[in-house]
Formats: sequence, structure tokens, C-alpha cells
Amino acid sequence: MIIQKNLKGSVVSISASIQEALKRINENKHKIVYAVDDKNHLMGSLTDGDVRRWILTVPEIDLQGRISSIINQPCFSMAIESSSSSINSAFNERINSIPLIDKQGHLVAIASPETGFFNIDNRRISNEDPVFIIAEIGNNHQGDVVLAKKLVDLAVAADVDCVKFQMRNISNLYRNDGLANDVSADLGTQYTLDLLSKYQLTDQELFEVFDYCKEKKTIPLCTPWDLDSLDKLEGYGMSAYKVASADFTNYELLGALAKTGKPLICSTGMSNENEIYETVGFLRRNNAQFVLLHCNSTYPTPFKDVRLNYLNRLKKITGSVIGYSGHERGWAVPVAAVALGAKVIEKHFTMDKNLEGNDHKVSLLPEELKYMVVQIRQVEQSLGDEAPREVSQGEMINREVLAKSMMINQDLAEGEIITREMIEIKSPGQGLQPNRMDELVGKKATRDFHCGDLFFETDIKGGFKKKSRYIFNRPYGIPVRYHDYKTLIQGIDLDFVEFHLSFKDLKVHLDEFLTENLTMGFAVHAPELFAGDHLMDLSAEDNSYRNHSIQELDRVIRHTRDLKKYFPNTANPVIVVNVGGWNTDRFLDSHEKQKKYNRVKDAFEQVDLTDIRIAIQTMPPFPWHFGGQSYHNLFLEPNEIKRFCETTALEICLDISHTMMACNYYDWDLYDFVEKVGPYVAHLHIVDAKGSDGEGVQVGEGDVDFNKLAEALRKSVPGVQFIPEVWQGHKNRGEGFWNALGFLERHCRI
Repeated sequence: MIIQKNLKGSVVSISASIQEALKRINENKHKIVYAVDDKNHLMGSLTDGDVRRWILTVPEIDLQGRISSIINQPCFSMAIESSSSSINSAFNERINSIPLIDKQGHLVAIASPETGFFNIDNRRISNEDPVFIIAEIGNNHQGDVVLAKKLVDLAVAADVDCVKFQMRNISNLYRNDGLANDVSADLGTQYTLDLLSKYQLTDQELFEVFDYCKEKKTIPLCTPWDLDSLDKLEGYGMSAYKVASADFTNYELLGALAKTGKPLICSTGMSNENEIYETVGFLRRNNAQFVLLHCNSTYPTPFKDVRLNYLNRLKKITGSVIGYSGHERGWAVPVAAVALGAKVIEKHFTMDKNLEGNDHKVSLLPEELKYMVVQIRQVEQSLGDEAPREVSQGEMINREVLAKSMMINQDLAEGEIITREMIEIKSPGQGLQPNRMDELVGKKATRDFHCGDLFFETDIKGGFKKKSRYIFNRPYGIPVRYHDYKTLIQGIDLDFVEFHLSFKDLKVHLDEFLTENLTMGFAVHAPELFAGDHLMDLSAEDNSYRNHSIQELDRVIRHTRDLKKYFPNTANPVIVVNVGGWNTDRFLDSHEKQKKYNRVKDAFEQVDLTDIRIAIQTMPPFPWHFGGQSYHNLFLEPNEIKRFCETTALEICLDISHTMMACNYYDWDLYDFVEKVGPYVAHLHIVDAKGSDGEGVQVGEGDVDFNKLAEALRKSVPGVQFIPEVWQGHKNRGEGFWNALGFLERHCRI
């Protein structure tokens, strides 16, 4: 059992709306909130089940209604003075959270069975949550409050979760009253007392720095080294405590800390395993919320003494969340600890490793701290989960290029039998994988084959249906390349085609692929990659790189004008452009992004857009470029898009897959997004998506609600042309495109 006195995440006002209560229920993961009045009297409780039952009984759902009308009133509670055994005996299948009240009925604590998580302020710590990273300043501020605040700023810039300090009452803590000049003290004590006498902050200065942490939106944490310091920190309102290794066996202090009902982060340095077992038992008997950090209290710790694999043993001892507090040099060990399951990391940092004091020698510099945080976040992302192995988007891209597939080595008429001798295995991997050979051999051909054709899933399971005309409320087309244009448009009435260009397509002789005076329309998708591995980036800070991109864009515009003689009915063709704005290691802040938007605006002012409609493509947060995945910054956020279009009179290509991934990542509403950017849309890519980087998913197989999307498009983007940009939809004579168009026609008629 644990008793929590930090009630912030589990309490709402009796006057709160049902929506507010639901949000709190979802955030605290307990599935229950307690309602209190303005004097903190317990008024009732509300669970997610209560809300569901209420929804079934009302004719109209009003989430803005007050919770006072639906809470359980009164709710089950117990006195704060109740014994642990009586509270424990009250838990059952229905009751897993018990409010504890004082004699006046004030809610003062919440008891719950021991769980795998706890909260420090608004940050949850568990095996399912991101690693909680503590920047340990300790006394590295050298007793200077200005330096302490500067270190806080640097820790915040490194994106840590928490900044930690230490508080001591030296005169009470040491038997010689903390006299730094005591010649009778041993050498180590003399050294430590000399440092502490020079480099302590006063209590009020510490409180000032704690307040500064809160201003900077980071959690302040402190290690109390004695009972007097604990009393002062309780008076301040500290939300959790760090227990130093030196006090891991100090049951007097541990008992007092447990009574606060606040989470404890305990380092285990200087303790043997029996002592660890004993302290764990003591903390549990005292109903404490705690996490143990594996630690070696040598400054600096030799790498051979770190024994990082002990984390696995520590996890078995506690049966709960574990972490690591490091005193070795560098950042590699904390990063490795995360890979072994550490969910709390503590590391000292300083502005100068040459300052006086042991801690500086084992501390990270600000840039090193920042790098460690980045590495930890990358490692925890890479750990993933234990779900069955699936092929990632990046792997699918590479499999198409590098893997092998089955092709036919002769012509074959529809209805004839496919034999093993007809099949060869060659790259690229765009067809049926070689492991499907036994399923393919012996099948009747469902189509006419020509030598060199690839086999596809339909050659095993049967063909697909392609209509001659699909009915929509707007013009529709498909993406094509010059080499497959004639094959894909055969037997279907399209309003237009969108030519997806490679940089080599800019040099082709169009007469080899097209005839003049075609009746359908056309659009162009500009290449992203140009010769020499040049990715178009009109926002690049490097002027030489950016000018190269502008020159390549100008080539695309001139090529598009050349296409107009083949498609005379398209007076102002759309060119879909990915303008760049990616970053390889992080997302940019708003100031940096605005500079990039300004450079994009300037780039378009340098090219002739007469008779051309530029449609800047909306982007996902993690696009795949040739060379890997990156962080994208421009044309993701609807208000930024709106401002840019209003300022420049340029338009966008609303790519539903890209935008769905952005909405998934940032928790935006796709359909609100469509409404905001609707007036600026010149062109549509209709396709599905999964998560934040599952791009180009077949329509109906991802996260998009196409009925809601159709309604939003009819309302906000009426009449704008679209293509189904399904990834690899052109394979097998356009199978992916026809399946997408069929789904859209049947289900939503966009």
C-alpha cells in the first residue's frame, strides 16, 4: 500500500465541468477523481465508469455540465488516523483508491495498493513512461544564487525533467557542529566541511531558486540531509524528495520522509544487498512511494565498478521501477542504463569541471548534458515494445529497391499454367517475394504476361476490379510517371493525371511519351531529389544550397510549361512542391521556423509563376527522404499555413496522409485542420496514414475517418481536384489506385 499526499492529479473542484473531470481521470491513470469544495472538504468521487453510465441515461450529452450532478455523494472514505492494516483490508475488486480525511472532513491523502507508477508534480514515472531525467546541481552553484539560476537555465535548455539541489543544516548534521576549522576531524571530513562552509546557499536562496525552476517549467527537487532541512522543505511545499546514498540506511530520516506521503527517489550507493533488502522492507512497511537508483558512490567511479547489470537484480528486489545515478565520467553509462530498463536517470552537471569540489570532476558540461538527454530519448525510442515484428515504413522503401522478387522469363497467355521454369528471381523487390513461389507455381494466369513482368498477390488470389469511370463531387486523377502513363490511363476516363517527376524526367523528350492536344488535364509533382543527392530546400540557411534549389525549381516550372502544349485544357497547371524545412536532429522553435518561412517566400519571388499554380505540400512530422527519416518543421501546423498563404497568396496541396500523421503526433483534430486550411487548398492527395510515420497507407486501412473527411472536404474544400496517392499504388497496373478510388466512391463520394 502507498499513501499519497500529492493530490494535484486526483482532485477536481465540485464546480468543475464533466469534461474537466474526464480529462483529469484520463491524465492520472487511476480512473477516478475526488471532488472537493473551496475549503478542500471531500464532497464525492467520480470514475470513468460513472460517466459512461451517466451517458447512457441522458437524452443529450452535455460535457459542460457540473460534476456535482453525477458524482457519488457521499463516497467511501477513511480517517487519516486509520491503521495500515485496516486500510489494506478495505481494498477489494471495486475499491482500489481510498480517500483519507481528517476530523474536519478535509481530504488530506489518498491510499492505494502498491502500483507500478507515481507522480511528481504533473510528471508520471513508470515503466511505460519516458525516462525521468534529473540534472543534479547539488552544490555546483558554488554558493552563488546567480550561478544557480544560470545552471537551471542550462538544464532547461538541455530538456531535462527535473533540477536537483541539496539542503543541510551543517551545525546539526556533524558532531563537531560543522566546524570547518576543527583540526581534530579526519582529512575527508575536514575537506568536505571546508567546501560546505564556502559553497552553501542559504535556505531562502534555495527557495528562490526552486521558485525560479517553476517559472522555467521544470521540476525542482532537493535532497534533505537532516530532519531540520526536511521540515523546511515541507514548509516550502516540495513535491518529492531525493534520498542520498549516505542516508539509505538512515531509518530515522527515511521514516520522516515516508510520513510526508511524497515520492522518494533513493540512491543505493555505499549499501550492500542485505541493506538494500532491509531498506526496501522498511519503506514498504511505512507505505512509501519509492524508486531505487543503482549507484556507486565513488568520485569518479571506475567503469569496472559501475556494474550496470546489477539493474536487473535491483528490479527483482523491488519488483518496481528502477533507475541509475552515475558518478562516472561521460554520458555513455546513463544511456546504457536506459537500455537495461532504468526509468530515472540522475547525473551531475557543471559549467566548469575545474572548479573546486569533487562533484565538478564527475559532472557533465551543459553541451554534454544536452547530448546525453538526446541520446537517452533516442535509445528509449529505439527500445520500442515486445509486439510482433513488422516491417517499418523505411524498410518497405528499401525492400522495394534492394530485395528480390519473382518475374516471368517468357510471354504467357491468360489461362495458361505458371510453371517453375518460367520464374526467375531478380531485383528490385517490387513484386511477389521469392518465398511465395510454391503458392504461385501451378496457378492459371489471370492476365496476359510479357517477358520481364513481375508477379503480384493477385496472380495467386485473383484479379482486381477497375472501372472505366468513377463518380465523385470533384475532378479526380491518378499519379503517373512518363514510362507508365499510357498503361495506367488505358480503359479509364480520368479528369487529369499528376506527373510525378524524377530529376532525370526533366531531360526526357516529351514527344516519346505524349501526343498533342490531349483532352484531360494535368498537374506536376516536382522532384524532391536532384542530381548529386541534392534535396530541394527553399528554406535552407546556406545560400549556395538554397540558390541551387531555386534553380532546380525554375527548371521544373519551365518543364511544366512545356507540358501545356500536350494538355491545352489546363491553362494554369498545379505544381506540387515540397519546399524543404527538415532538420536531422530536432524540431525547430517558432523563431527559427519563421526565418525558414521567410526564405521560402523569398524563393518563390525569384521565379516566374505566371500561368502556374504552386501548391506547397503539407508535411508529416517525420518524413522519409532519400537518406533516411528527419524532423520536419514547415507546413505542418494549420495556423502557420494560413498565415503564410495569406501573406504570399500561394496555395497548398493538402496531403491527407501527411496531415493525419501530424495530427496523430501533435494530438490535433484532422477535420478541424481541414476547415482551417480549406480556403488555401489548390490540390488534394487523398490517402490514409497510421501513427506519426506510417505514410501512404491504402485508403480505409489507417487512422482517417473518410466519412468525416468527406464532410469536411465538401464544406471547406469544394470542387478541388484530387488523386489517391497510395504508396506503390502504380504496381500491378495501378491496383492500389483503383482499390482506393473504389473505396472512396463506395463509402464517401468525396
